Amino acid sequence: MNLKVIFFFLCCSLTAAKINAQQKNVLPDTSVNHKSDKVEKTDSVVKKQPHSPRKATIRSAIIPGWGQIYNKKYWKVPLVYGALGTTAGIFAYNIKWYNRTRYAYKIAYQIQQGGGSAGQETVYKDLVPLLDKPEALKQYRNEFRQNVDYSVLIFLLAWGLNVVDATVDGHLKDFDVSEDLTLRINPGYSPMANTTGLSFIVSIGKNKSSKNLTSLR
Repeated sequence: MNLKVIFFFLCCSLTAAKINAQQKNVLPDTSVNHKSDKVEKTDSVVKKQPHSPRKATIRSAIIPGWGQIYNKKYWKVPLVYGALGTTAGIFAYNIKWYNRTRYAYKIAYQIQQGGGSAGQETVYKDLVPLLDKPEALKQYRNEFRQNVDYSVLIFLLAWGLNVVDATVDGHLKDFDVSEDLTLRINPGYSPMANTTGLSFIVSIGKNKSSKNLTSLR
């Protein structure tokens, strides 16, 4: 009877040891799976794309203000369209009056040459008193024509400044403009000034790069 009891306890002990060993073998595999899941989740995270000044330039060249939106400078978009809209309005005003003065000059020249006054009734009312002064109408026509050219140049200049602004902001987007400034006094030898005394050191930004500004003996 004692042998059976001992044999029974041995069997139970072996069974328990086997189960314990199996659990130990399973646990590491489970931890590895968790680690692999974490790695997969980490790999699945999309990395933040770096800010591209080139994209800002191209977008502003295609559509004014698009580069400013890409740079998250939303407050500049009304300024861009305000400048372009103003120059476009000046162009429209001058081209309208250029067409009016050109037509009035044509009628005035025909009247001066004795060709009658055909079409005089269609001349803009403010220009009718000048029909007997073709030279004045010619001068006005030339001035408005010159203003049309200038307004086109200013419009193109405003468009170009919009592109330049987006490009500069794109380059400065990742520039460290941290307000983390520290000033400390360091007594001892200064390699920069090659003297021994007090050195004023300024640390700028996150890198804390020290710059020896001056030294006192």
